[in-house]
Parts: sequence; C-alpha cells; structure tokens
Amino acid sequence: MREMRHGQNELRIALGRSNYLFFGNEEAGKNFAVLYTLVASCEKNGVNAIAYLTDVLTRVHTHPKSRIEELLPHRWKPPNAAAR
Repeated sequence: MREMRHGQNELRIALGRSNYLFFGNEEAGKNFAVLYTLVASCEKNGVNAIAYLTDVLTRVHTHPKSRIEELLPHRWKPPNAAAR
C-alpha cells in the first residue's frame, strides 16, 4: 500500500507541474510552492495539514524566534498534546 501511495504522489506532482505554470505572477507561484511543501511535509509525517496550518498560522507571530523549529511539521505537536 505504501508503494502505491508513493507512486500516486509522484503522479500528482507530475500532473501538477503542467498546471503550476499558469500562476498570475512569479510571487504567487513561489507562495504556492511554500504552501505545497508544508502540506507535503505534513502528509509525509502523518500530520493533519489543516490542523497544523490553523495552529501554526495562529501562533507564529508570538512564538519565540529561537524556538521556531518547533513549528516545523516533523516537530510540531498539536496544542492539546503540548498541554499534557
């Protein structure tokens, strides 16, 4: 099953490449690439991307810069898990 999912991800990226050529401007394409990378990292690490983005976008402006790596998908802990 895991091998099939890996193949599906490759197919999704290949199909996406042709569609990603049509952003309104270069900055929009770069912004999408960052978002897509975060979502793919969440999927790879078994993190719910919606919960992750909702939490991180809420906390990022008050989170200490010295601990920003805690907000990366592979280190992120949901708010209810951090309180335990």
